[in-house]
Amino acid sequence: MNISNLSKEPLPVKAKAPLAKRIIPCLDVKDGRTVKGVNFVDLRDAGDPVELAWQYSQQGADELVFLDITATHERRKTMVELVKAVARQINIPFTIGGGINEISDADILLNAGADKISINSAAVRNPDFIDELAAAFGKQFVVVAVDTKLVEGTNLVHLNGGRIATEFETEKWIKEAEERGAGEILLTSMDHDGTKAGFDNSLLKKINDTISIPLIASGGAGNVQHFIDVFEKTNVDAALAASVFHYGEILIPSLKEELRKHNIEVRL
Repeated sequence: MNISNLSKEPLPVKAKAPLAKRIIPCLDVKDGRTVKGVNFVDLRDAGDPVELAWQYSQQGADELVFLDITATHERRKTMVELVKAVARQINIPFTIGGGINEISDADILLNAGADKISINSAAVRNPDFIDELAAAFGKQFVVVAVDTKLVEGTNLVHLNGGRIATEFETEKWIKEAEERGAGEILLTSMDHDGTKAGFDNSLLKKINDTISIPLIASGGAGNVQHFIDVFEKTNVDAALAASVFHYGEILIPSLKEELRKHNIEVRL
């Protein structure tokens, strides 16, 4: 790892976290372009990820998340170049995920300028990978992303962009991920993703009450009230969205002003 990564402020655990809630645009990247779909399918183009990253940085986003939804080993060089380009354009933290299966994958992306790495399927298939990453880089660099869907009354973890159901119960898996060294959880409700019907607040509150590391809510944002609701009802640390930001339906400065009007602390 390079010195610039080591010098960045580590993300504190929830017990020491600042009061300010974070607003995080998510950029799903496919073949070098930002895309967005509904319930993980029907993808449409949403723009150049580097340009969007710069715009969000200027608007006051607290962090960014980039997920390479078709990541392969062959395209790793493309993602490294994207990370370098983004790092040159913005001065806010950003997380990169997709196709990270080995320590070397994470090392390359962190050295290219990413602040944190996100793992999902690789963690489920090899839970020890979480321990290895935390030991190699520190917990503050490790985000475990969890895609969950309700199956016959039970929230189950899904893999490969939500295409493969597992037998892992979401709540138990998140707790194990925390115990293994995850520094943060990014929880996406597949049932809510892209619907713009609001976050899965009942599940988010349930999870947030049982873990001590930061929880990022993802899936379902459609309007400003949904962000107000998720913070007031669940006390999550951050809320993530994609299409409402990408297509200008919600502007981050206006969103933050509304949150402050509801006594929700955010950084302006």
